[in-house]
Amino acid sequence: MSYVDGFLLAVPKAKLEAYKELARTAGEVWKEHGALAFVECVADDVPYGEVTSFPRAVQAKDDETVVFSWIVYESRERRDAINAKVMADPRLKGDVANMPFDGKRMIFGGFAPIVEL
Repeated sequence: MSYVDGFLLAVPKAKLEAYKELARTAGEVWKEHGALAFVECVADDVPYGEVTSFPRAVQAKDDETVVFSWIVYESRERRDAINAKVMADPRLKGDVANMPFDGKRMIFGGFAPIVEL
């Protein structure tokens, strides 16, 4: 069964194009190193909930949008090996202060699928 890394973050609307550029580069790097799929999605129908919601989870501000993304791998072992290569790849070495989002509010984690159709 495959393995999935998932991400949820708030991106300033004014920096969405810069984020897309970063995501395209990151996707190319992950795929070159063996990821099966790399998907980035911007909020389209994501209401602000009274108790919980995607915007609340990342403390999205009025001038931000929510991005939901995931990377699919063959297995947890392949994910660990691929991520080690990705983290060492010079194409993703950049100034953290100039990132087009606040990494402190990013939610991420690895997931083992329980149903795959």
